[in-house]
Amino acid sequence: MSTLQPTYDDIMRLLQEIAIRSQETDRQIKEVAEQSKETDRQFKETDRQFKETDRQFKETDRKIKEVTTSIGKLGNRLGDFIEDAVRPVAVRLFKERGIEVHEVYQNVTMQRDGEGLEIDLLVVNDGEAVGVECKSNLKVDDVNEHLERLAKLKRVSPKYRHYKLMGALAAMVIPDNVARYAMSKGLFVIGQSGEHLEIRNGAGFEPAVW
Repeated sequence: MSTLQPTYDDIMRLLQEIAIRSQETDRQIKEVAEQSKETDRQFKETDRQFKETDRQFKETDRKIKEVTTSIGKLGNRLGDFIEDAVRPVAVRLFKERGIEVHEVYQNVTMQRDGEGLEIDLLVVNDGEAVGVECKSNLKVDDVNEHLERLAKLKRVSPKYRHYKLMGALAAMVIPDNVARYAMSKGLFVIGQSGEHLEIRNGAGFEPAVW
């Protein structure tokens, strides 16, 4: 049985087909390489965008912290302003409520047996004392914290053990619900009325005593 031998033309056609397929394969390889480069470029662009977004988030967070710190400092300064406003009128304010004032101490710090507290103003006479906390914007938490402060004052400072201890809160901004809550707990509430400070509790108010 004889086997047909490929002719010259057959060989040339085969070589041409191989060349064409090789070119097509080379084109496809180049396309894949271009796509890979484009994908890599997109990945790098996405990574850059993520990094830029992260940088913007960090910058925003930094600015928020700066603003929060500034607001906190402003609040402290306003609290100091309230202290300075209440101190010179404390004699009049409490005398109107039947409490004589002999001395007014500002920024009082007390420490005993590892326990301590701070009071913005301490108004005293020979047998009575009023601890006054001053805030820019009074909140319910401020009321509760002051109640805790008053509850341990005599323990931290035994010299006031036999005093009739009362409490007051003074602020520039006093929401009605917070004022009512403070009064219900037996605290004096001091706020602005026109150009003057006043104790807002009604005439029949009876302060809590610690």
